[in-house]
Amino acid sequence: MTVDQLPSRTDRFAAGRARATGARRSRASMTARRHRAFYLFTSPWIIGFLLLTVTPMAYALWLSFTTFDGISPNWKYVGLGNYRELLNDPVTWDSLGRAGLFAVTSVPLSILAGLGLAVLVNRPLKARGLFRTLLYLPAVVPPVGAGLAFKLLFDQNSGASNGVLTFFGIDAVPWLADPYARYVLLMTVLWAAGNVMIISLAGLQDVPKELHEAARIDGASSWRTFRSITVPLLSPVLLFQTVTGMIASVQTIMPLLLAPLGDTSGITTVPQSNYLYMMHVFAQYFALGRYGYASALLWVLFVLILVVTGLIFKFTSGAVFYNVDPEAKKK
Repeated sequence: MTVDQLPSRTDRFAAGRARATGARRSRASMTARRHRAFYLFTSPWIIGFLLLTVTPMAYALWLSFTTFDGISPNWKYVGLGNYRELLNDPVTWDSLGRAGLFAVTSVPLSILAGLGLAVLVNRPLKARGLFRTLLYLPAVVPPVGAGLAFKLLFDQNSGASNGVLTFFGIDAVPWLADPYARYVLLMTVLWAAGNVMIISLAGLQDVPKELHEAARIDGASSWRTFRSITVPLLSPVLLFQTVTGMIASVQTIMPLLLAPLGDTSGITTVPQSNYLYMMHVFAQYFALGRYGYASALLWVLFVLILVVTGLIFKFTSGAVFYNVDPEAKKK
């Protein structure tokens, strides 16, 4: 090869630039294929979310500005009239207060019960798998079935609970009426604590055993080890259970399932102590046919849940320990 046949610097630069351009195009093409694959596999959820969540929420928001009753075509646009009405409605505020009290009571009880069961079944016991299954079974029972079962169990005339009381010469107790109805409602929450147990059990098994062994070597008691090591490492799990439990408790329809039979909606027979916010929404929808007002109630509840969730995350940010490598956070 002669000197004239050697590639010049310009030619070498052009060839290197072409290779770099080709590499960038190849990376861009690979990224595009990954994006298409991502949206292809997530499209069923995205379509379902848009059709079954976003669309109903948008429709309910539109209804909240009207007097639509679900049947009559003679409805009108009232703007913020429904929202002004609910702000001046004492029944709304009373039901919201009872819902908040129920959430403050039931969520800690369910978390403590689930965590206690998780600690129990996490020990090396015989037939441990059987105990885990039996304790978790109530959590998979549908709410309708659970409500009907508790209604049969605590019925004043034919319930098994009053049957036991009368056997010992004790008068029958009206469990499904005030003031006992609230306690039956809390029993339904504790009865399904197996769901919290499973999540807490997964968190317990993720706690490094080396930390417990080091604490025992240092002479720490079991309670001190649980309080200083286990609970801080479980704090993300406890935060998750607090948020999801709060959302589920304020939206529960269990009081309606426990109520004795009344009108077609059953809402008129719900005891006053169990007349929670969702019972008020249910009454407006199905007993009174006030779709616009009920939709406004639901949107107010949605905003309140967002606010309370944000406050929970804000005030617990310093108390939640995430077991993540600091170097991994920088990446």
